[in-house]
Amino acid sequence: MRAVGYTKTGPVTAADALIDFEADAPTPGPRDLLVAVKGVSVNPVDVKLRAGMEPGDAPKVLGFDAAGVVQAVGADVTGYKVGDEVFYAGDFTRPGTNSELHVVDERIVGRKPASLGFAEAAGHPLTAITAWEILFDSFALTEGSGAGETLLIIGGAGGVGSILIQLAKVLTGLTVIATASRPETVEWVKKMGADHVINHRESLPEQVAALGLHPKYIAGLTGSDEHFPALVEVAKPRGHIALIDDPEELNILPAKLKALSISWEFMFTRSMFQTEDMDAQRDLLNRVADLLDAGKLQSTVTANLGKVSAQSLIEAHRIQESGRVIGKNVLDV
Repeated sequence: MRAVGYTKTGPVTAADALIDFEADAPTPGPRDLLVAVKGVSVNPVDVKLRAGMEPGDAPKVLGFDAAGVVQAVGADVTGYKVGDEVFYAGDFTRPGTNSELHVVDERIVGRKPASLGFAEAAGHPLTAITAWEILFDSFALTEGSGAGETLLIIGGAGGVGSILIQLAKVLTGLTVIATASRPETVEWVKKMGADHVINHRESLPEQVAALGLHPKYIAGLTGSDEHFPALVEVAKPRGHIALIDDPEELNILPAKLKALSISWEFMFTRSMFQTEDMDAQRDLLNRVADLLDAGKLQSTVTANLGKVSAQSLIEAHRIQESGRVIGKNVLDV
């Protein structure tokens, strides 16, 4: 089968930052689906791995988000059959989705939204899982709760922020403050449903104070090295800060006086460690598909970058590294 991968770490500007190659078709395990991949998307994790994780002796295939059609099922699969259309965010410990065929555990796979094409559907799983787990696992909210409280989202125009705003507004009673720093990103987060927009390049405490709000919940999606002291300052006592990025150092001691909870969200944890609730990701993806099909959630895809190839994915990585992606970029397979 055709695949795209990398053989050495380095900058995206290198001529062979990613390569096209032929790989053996994978064989599904007992709980696996063999999927003919029809669409993928690009996430920050792809860029981080290509730049910093040694690939080993063979080309390493990147890509996590995918949508496609089930071609075969493992002996113990119960939830899917050949011909089913699915979408999912993959497993950090297994080969990626930038290939014609891919195997994935059925417990982290949802049905593809019928209202979306394959590439557009592939723009949602990783970010939706991340956002859902922030709201309902990290913050321990329940659907319909949160009235009278505020959620502050740092980095509202990115992939996770775009769907987190929507899930918070559709499924909870939270007031949402989202940050954006450019006219086009301000317009985007308003479109996603944010109640208030502030600029993360200016004083967060001053802007939050001007709104007269006290966020009990804060999602730090980017810039935690820079913003964490301000997040502690604006957080409501006994509030909760959830982070997804990778600060080199993080001094959480100032959070003690407010008795703040600090947690990380990493959507690959369930599949990496085969947790007993691993199938929660299947269930939430099915719910997201229902919400998309019902028109209660908007698609967060803003660009289709063409057919998957080393060349097109190098361009996709370059755009991702620019830090100016709004929503999600996707590609066809």
